Amino acid sequence: MTPAPTQSRFAGFLQKFTCLRSAPRELWIILAAYVLENIAYRLSGISVLPLWLTHDLGYGDAPTGTIIALWSAGMTLIILFVGPLTDVLGIRKTFLIGFFVCLTARLVIALTAVKWVVLPFGLCLYAAGIALMIPVMVAGVKKFTNAAQRSVAFSLYYALMNLGFAIGAKVFDEVRSPATGLGEYGHWFIPWLHIELSTYRVLVLLSVAATLPGLLLIWFFLRDGVEMTEEGVQINAAPAPEGGGLQGEGLLAYVRKTARDTVSLFMGLWRQPEFHRFILFMTLVVAVRTLFIHLGMTFPKFGIRELGEGSPIAKSSDMLNALLILILVPICGALTQRVTAYRMIQVGSLVSALSVFFLVLPREWFRGLANGWFGQFLARHLLQLDPVGLNPLYVAIVLFIIFLSVGEALWSPRLYEYSAAIAPKGQEASYMAFSQLPMFLAKLLTGFLSGRLLESYCPAVGPRNTGFMWLVIGGIALITPLGAFLFRKRLQVHEQGRDP
Repeated sequence: MTPAPTQSRFAGFLQKFTCLRSAPRELWIILAAYVLENIAYRLSGISVLPLWLTHDLGYGDAPTGTIIALWSAGMTLIILFVGPLTDVLGIRKTFLIGFFVCLTARLVIALTAVKWVVLPFGLCLYAAGIALMIPVMVAGVKKFTNAAQRSVAFSLYYALMNLGFAIGAKVFDEVRSPATGLGEYGHWFIPWLHIELSTYRVLVLLSVAATLPGLLLIWFFLRDGVEMTEEGVQINAAPAPEGGGLQGEGLLAYVRKTARDTVSLFMGLWRQPEFHRFILFMTLVVAVRTLFIHLGMTFPKFGIRELGEGSPIAKSSDMLNALLILILVPICGALTQRVTAYRMIQVGSLVSALSVFFLVLPREWFRGLANGWFGQFLARHLLQLDPVGLNPLYVAIVLFIIFLSVGEALWSPRLYEYSAAIAPKGQEASYMAFSQLPMFLAKLLTGFLSGRLLESYCPAVGPRNTGFMWLVIGGIALITPLGAFLFRKRLQVHEQGRDP
């Protein structure tokens, strides 16, 4: 009997995900560690650090924006050197170094508020730790999958990242809530250490608890030399470093060899025509990616000042975004496998950029939705607030996040795939590292802009014009879809198995 067309389509849809059954255990270890690391980052990263700098260290909006700009840009600069280092050292060693550095930095930020200690040994060290993680995550997913598995694996990778963010966002709001946690500016005293932690330092301490399991997973279960090929899983013994080990002269020889290989990789990239196209494309994509920098840097202070202390700003933004991405990304990845990554980035970035304009419109335009069934649903099931008199700004924020997430589900996972498609074999981590060059400048400019926009249009005290602030942010994001359309003939690359 011939199966019904609907059953055949459903079976084919499920088969797109079951192809990962043959992947080595290393893929699942990386994905599990990635979830834990994203929980930790949501509790101690770019959404928490500006609040911590202002409340715990006493910096104003503009200085905070400058510090975060330098921190983010410094992280990006370090990534430029980490990618080739990952290609040389291998995934496991780079992972372990990154986890240890992040663990140390998060402990310093949580346990002290002395500026001369926490800025260099907490904040700066933290940038190095995160920089060690980023290229190795992407390189690991590609290394532990074959061509048939890669599209679904990258979609799953991006979805699980958002699972970590959703869990972290939930904890972020619960700790800040006056009803269930410490409140926006509460304190927790640790008697055996005789230390009093602010709400934001408690969040960072919780990120330490999320870092440890990921470190243990990598340490005990990730094997060296494993690779997924078209023929199946291969395990190659890792070559011993020159000098007979990693002690004494052997260590020095290993460091010298690593330095030579790293410099050689850097020089080789600049001679590749594909790399020039890659950098131009990444420069265009930076514009829409600044939305997510603002979601971390600008949105938390905007939400607290406009909606009140302890307001569920993470549930209405980060958590909702993460849950939508968790649902949408695997489905979009499976259903659009034959559509080129470039086309998906064009369409998705346009939807994401236009979503910002919900925050530009007068909030009173959303009063009817806030007082109707939509507002009732949001208040009861998402925000856990009294639905009577719900602030219409919550409705504008939720609509912004819904459309942002739809666009993100279309374009963001495919960005990794575009990078993997254009990169020569064995240089994936190097390409991903150098893709951060445009982000280096973008993070500097966005950080400076964030602090000054908040200071000018959304101050803690005084008149505000937040609509204009978001108009500026949305206008910058529109550069990506417009540029991708204008330069499409030069930038689009052939992708095996995709429609032209």
